[in-house]
Amino acid sequence: MTSLELAQIAIRNKFPLSVVPTGAHDTLARWAEMYLHFEVTTAPSSRLVQRRDIGLFLDFLAAEEGGLSRALWTPRVSRAFLDHLRAAMVNGRRRWNDRTNNRILAHLKTFAKWVHKLATFPLGNPMEKMRSVPTASSLAIDRAITPRERRRILDAADMLAHDGGRSVDRRRYRAKERPQRVSFRPWRNRAIAYLLIETGMRRAAVTNLDLADVDFRERQVSVIEKGGVCHAYQISREGLEAVRAYIDEERGQDADVWASSALFLASFQNPNGTGRMTPQTVNLIWQEVCRVAGVGGRTPHSARHAMGKHIMDKTGNVAAVQRQLGHKNAAYSLQYARVSNTALQAVLDKRE
Repeated sequence: MTSLELAQIAIRNKFPLSVVPTGAHDTLARWAEMYLHFEVTTAPSSRLVQRRDIGLFLDFLAAEEGGLSRALWTPRVSRAFLDHLRAAMVNGRRRWNDRTNNRILAHLKTFAKWVHKLATFPLGNPMEKMRSVPTASSLAIDRAITPRERRRILDAADMLAHDGGRSVDRRRYRAKERPQRVSFRPWRNRAIAYLLIETGMRRAAVTNLDLADVDFRERQVSVIEKGGVCHAYQISREGLEAVRAYIDEERGQDADVWASSALFLASFQNPNGTGRMTPQTVNLIWQEVCRVAGVGGRTPHSARHAMGKHIMDKTGNVAAVQRQLGHKNAAYSLQYARVSNTALQAVLDKRE
């Protein structure tokens, strides 16, 4: 690579040539710090995961090869690292499952490709021929909420205003209606359940939503998603009405206290935070609604899978799934075209 090409890459990646490691400083630890600082632009939580995954490889390289020189990273070392991941055991169980291994490999592939552009590895890109590990986990469509579960969850969400957040002391309030917690927000929780199911957005996206992101005319909600990309979700009329009901019935009491642009606000009785909710709170809300609905083993992401399956069933169009869910890679959308284990079993049983 010529000095001019190196300079062009350095400028594109927004760091000066003077910091490119050379000589004794040409170590993968130094490259990793540069990569995470200059190249990675995802959310802090994602950068933390990438740092941890790359750190696992650096620890392995130091233990196996006795150093972290960039020249030590070869294709054979990459394969040995994967073997190490798959063989590692804790208390008789695998330390990392295949899905985690694939995530680690994906992060290393991106890191290696970036380093290779700036300083060629002696034996070529050490991750170029590494392939993902076939996973034995269930298909996404097998983890989706069913139409019956969807109905039950939405019915439970509709009951929140009347039954949610009530005192559990039935003896004390035997002769009268149990009071509802002052901090309980039934319209907000109902709208969140509807939004997850009727758009397929991720739980973190729910917390990133601002009030101004809701377009009632076009029936869209635009939000910053994974990787810092803004994505517009279409939302059903029923889902949009649930959001409007929350804004009209409940949001104002918290907006008067919190100076926050967030669509969904924490209760003003909460002494901590800025008013914007956390993904963990969304999880708790979802779990509570599912408990009332009698639906077990489903997460907010199960609603996302259900949306992908619903669009595929109705349109048969992979592009439609990709557009709604915001998949960069169509392969993720294509999985919803596959037959679920339950549906396949039903077909086979009909032969009996």
